Amino acid sequence: MKRTALYAQHLASDARMVEFAGYEMPVQYPLGVKKEHLWVREQVGLFDVSHMGQVILKGTKVKSALETILPVDVLGLAQGMQRYGMFTTEQGGITDDLMFANWGDDIFMVVNAACKDQDIAYLKASLTDCEVEVIEDRALLAIQGPKAREVFARMIPDVLTMTFMQSVKLDWQGIELWVSCSGYTGEDGYEVSVPNENAEALASVLLSFDEVEWIGLGARDSLRLEAGLCLYGHDINTNTTPVEASINWAIQKVRRTGGERAGGFPGADVILPQFTNKPAKKRVGYLVEGRAPVREGVEIVNEAGQVKGTVTSGGFSPSLSQPIVMAYVESASLATEEALFASVRGKSIPLKLTAMPFVPAGYFRG
Repeated sequence: MKRTALYAQHLASDARMVEFAGYEMPVQYPLGVKKEHLWVREQVGLFDVSHMGQVILKGTKVKSALETILPVDVLGLAQGMQRYGMFTTEQGGITDDLMFANWGDDIFMVVNAACKDQDIAYLKASLTDCEVEVIEDRALLAIQGPKAREVFARMIPDVLTMTFMQSVKLDWQGIELWVSCSGYTGEDGYEVSVPNENAEALASVLLSFDEVEWIGLGARDSLRLEAGLCLYGHDINTNTTPVEASINWAIQKVRRTGGERAGGFPGADVILPQFTNKPAKKRVGYLVEGRAPVREGVEIVNEAGQVKGTVTSGGFSPSLSQPIVMAYVESASLATEEALFASVRGKSIPLKLTAMPFVPAGYFRG
């Protein structure tokens, strides 16, 4: 298995390591998943996400070329800003979701660890007039929590005024950091790309602050679930369209209706009609009655026992002290507002439809 530049530091911090996307990654630390989760909601969590794929795209027409494979507004993204996007298939499914930033002449992109090899191959095959530079010599850290801004500003004062989805290059002790005001927890914070040889030094300084603790993949998953964020391969995949996944907000109007930039991406003829004609299923969130967690794969049924949907992410919410789930449910059942239940070992557990995110986001928008 591969190891990140921070592997030795994780072992020194008594992390429990597991295989994830071909890497040895920390799933939890001595604090434990629940306490790590709540620490991020109250203080600052530090995550090693160096397994993610970092790519720089170069070329005079790279932005217009990207619009042929992404269903989002690339040309209209302001310099120094970042946007969420996804790769789609001709059938309207999703092969990965990603973040990309406008660095002027270049595009900086971060893709999921499990999909990065296929994503890079796809970029190289699709953007034939552009240079696809794979970044292999940099680590990626996420600094997340309500005190992240205050803490990181002690090291780099300029981050104090960064707003949600801003992406810039900043200097720290002569080291160039690529900093975006974003993350995967629903909290305010940053994702920082740092040269491998400087990753331990950066992490050590951050961990020297009382507010900061290492956080593992276990709490990362429960945090993103509370934030209502999709996990690729679970809540979105090649069998789900962006509209079905309730991430249709990510496809800006300029790519949807009228004008020469509408459509023109893989699966547009499947995806765009769903904005008008509701798809047969939708991703929604539920609060679960009782204390027993409802896990991925559990069927959702009506009072007659008819299957109406399937849970794609589920677990106990430390912030709400109750189980929560995200699931795909038949649109017809949602329209009639019929009572629905999670079918767990022969028992029907009542579900309450709720808006997502389950926990309010703490993003700083200025």
